[in-house]
Amino acid sequence: MEQRVNLKFLVKLGKTFAEVYAMLKEVYVNECLSRTQVFEWFKRFKEGRETTKNDPRLGRPSTSKTGQNVEKSGLLDTVTLKGTRFESVEAVKTKATEVLNQLTEADVQHCFQQWKSRMERCRDRQGEYIEGEKDAPVFGNE
Repeated sequence: MEQRVNLKFLVKLGKTFAEVYAMLKEVYVNECLSRTQVFEWFKRFKEGRETTKNDPRLGRPSTSKTGQNVEKSGLLDTVTLKGTRFESVEAVKTKATEVLNQLTEADVQHCFQQWKSRMERCRDRQGEYIEGEKDAPVFGNE
């Protein structure tokens, strides 16, 4: 902030960009704003800007790809998963929740054991691809 105030003062004195940058480098040495930042602020003050504060920034991007936004934009007419057609992202979420709620503790344990077995084989083979092995059934194809 201090450098911006000094920069603004030097611009009001009619100094050129080269002079302003040289003076700031002389005073602030390694703590000096970058050449690009000095140029941006120099330009702003030269164009009449009075405040040395940063411009307000949004906390999030102006657009984001949430299911709700995709539906609003009309980019998503239907979703097809494993042969089932869904009319919206919300329908997919509802179905996924329904399926997850139907899983038993035994189902989860079985999946975990399969994952653990595959991880051990992968480690033993130093990452070699093993998915196609006959003794390594793929979940859902057993």
